[in-house]
Amino acid sequence: MDFECDELKDFRAMVENLGVAYLRHFVEQTGTMIRPKQVVTDKLWSVHSYEGDYNPIHDHLTASPMGISFTTWTKVPEQIGKTADGKEVEDYNLYNSSGVIDGYINFTYGLNQTSDPERLRPSQSRYVKPEEGKLLLFPSWMQHAVYPFFGSGERRTVAGNMNCFDVTEEQMKGAKDGV
Repeated sequence: MDFECDELKDFRAMVENLGVAYLRHFVEQTGTMIRPKQVVTDKLWSVHSYEGDYNPIHDHLTASPMGISFTTWTKVPEQIGKTADGKEVEDYNLYNSSGVIDGYINFTYGLNQTSDPERLRPSQSRYVKPEEGKLLLFPSWMQHAVYPFFGSGERRTVAGNMNCFDVTEEQMKGAKDGV
């Protein structure tokens, strides 16, 4: 998608501002010091998925070593997040799940083992139900996959990557935004 077109100008500004907030939150939560960054859109695309479509596990590349990716849903089939009898899934686990996470995105940031709870080891993955208007930001290195769904409808996603470039001394003199 052409992220420089007038129709996407406000969306681009919003996700770039969220990217700056994401970096600030990372610094606050971890105590890690990073050089000041300028967050700029690298790529933007849409994904139109239908019954049985999926995206295998992958990560994203950006032009900068530090990158932030995002995804948002603009259309979600009504059966996603519902049980076989049409009830909303309120809580789930992967034992006898019977497809309750069909159509979900799964972020994986480590290895999972069946014995993890017995070892007091937290899960190294997170399943997120797609919802129209929900927007997720995540580091571009984070592996993720999207599960297939079954039945009619389209799952439409807008996704993209943002570069986090070091801010130069000259930019710092005239800039008020950045991390």
